[in-house]
Amino acid sequence: MFNTIFNRLTGLIFKPAGTWKKLSGREEEKDAFLSRYIYPLIGLIALAAFVGVLFSRKEFSFEIALKSAIKALISNMGGYFLAVYLMSEAWKSIFRRHRDIGRWHYFVGYASALMFAMNMLLALLPEFFFLRAAVLYTAYIIWEGATVYMQVREEERLKFSAFASTVIIGMPLAIDYLLFLMMPGMRL
Repeated sequence: MFNTIFNRLTGLIFKPAGTWKKLSGREEEKDAFLSRYIYPLIGLIALAAFVGVLFSRKEFSFEIALKSAIKALISNMGGYFLAVYLMSEAWKSIFRRHRDIGRWHYFVGYASALMFAMNMLLALLPEFFFLRAAVLYTAYIIWEGATVYMQVREEERLKFSAFASTVIIGMPLAIDYLLFLMMPGMRL
């Protein structure tokens, strides 16, 4: 399972056009996709956040490590599901297409590959904060998947890519920021 996840992540990050073509031909059940791809990835992000706090701080604090893991879990899981919902609604209202929330689970999950990888890396190595800018490469991953995976017409590709990039990148960040504002105990 983790080998498949690793291969999909590296394929989407380093060869997005070819990987989108491979992924467009195969569909698995939504629950299987969630349990074999999304949930393990988000679990690994939470584990990395927990371990990263334990080893990157001078003092050992199980409480802070647990808070960091919970914050990572909520922001990534909530950001994923919120992005799926918003993109499904936008697909119907803005792009005038038939709403298919199942297809959006796959697209958002695969398009978030780099974000998931960077969240794991930055949780383990917080001193490399400047790597956060690499998440903007997600826009290129979305650009490549727009026509191949979502069959977006060429004249709508830029609008679709800009909107999808904003939603997919922005939702986890927005939830993370809301947690920062609303929960003083989560401020790390």
